[in-house]
Parts: sequence; C-alpha cells; structure tokens
Amino acid sequence: QVQLVESGGGVVQPGGSLRLSCAASGTIVRMYIMGWYRSAPGKQRELVATITPGGSRNYADSVKGRFTISRANAKNAVYLQMGTLSPEDTAVYYCNAHRVTPGGSFDYWGQGTQVTVAS
Repeated sequence: QVQLVESGGGVVQPGGSLRLSCAASGTIVRMYIMGWYRSAPGKQRELVATITPGGSRNYADSVKGRFTISRANAKNAVYLQMGTLSPEDTAVYYCNAHRVTPGGSFDYWGQGTQVTVAS
C-alpha cells in the first residue's frame, strides 16, 4: 500500500521560510511525477510544483522564484522549500505521486500539512 506522509508545516511570519517534506512508502518515488498541491479555505486545490523522474520542474506562477521542489531518491522523499512567504500562501499542502502506465494511471495523496503565514 502506498503512503505519503507530509511534515514541516507550521506557523511562520510573512517573509519567512519553511521546508516541507514528503516521505513515501510502498512505492518508489523516482518512478513517479511528484508534486505539491495546496488547498486554501474557499478555494480549489491548486498545483504548486511538480518534479518528474528526470528532474524537470514545473511551478505555479504564484510561487516561481520563491519555492523550490526537490527529490531525494535514496530517501524516497520529496521536499518543498518555501521562501518569502506571504499570507496568500496559507493553505493545507498536499504531496502527490502520479504515474501513467499502459495499465492505467495512479495517483496517491498524503493527508496534508497546514502552513499558516501570519504576523
């Protein structure tokens, strides 16, 4: 069974930084497109960043230049380094693993970690 467990959320002041971690078990992270999504109150879940097995990264325009996604295949983990945080970044952040095979597509989600940016 695939499990994704996020950690690293918390309360931070505007302009601050946080590093989110996603630890995977039951699967191999390097085989998946790994991503971070976020869900804010009253808003739909949105893509924050993704990283492919080959290391290509994609970011939402709202976080470009401030957030960095990375993966540590040896640790079966994915990270999201967040900087210059603003109250608009307040949300529950979810880790996602996505893979498409001839047999079908697979999507797994973590339980989410709360990030609150407030002074």
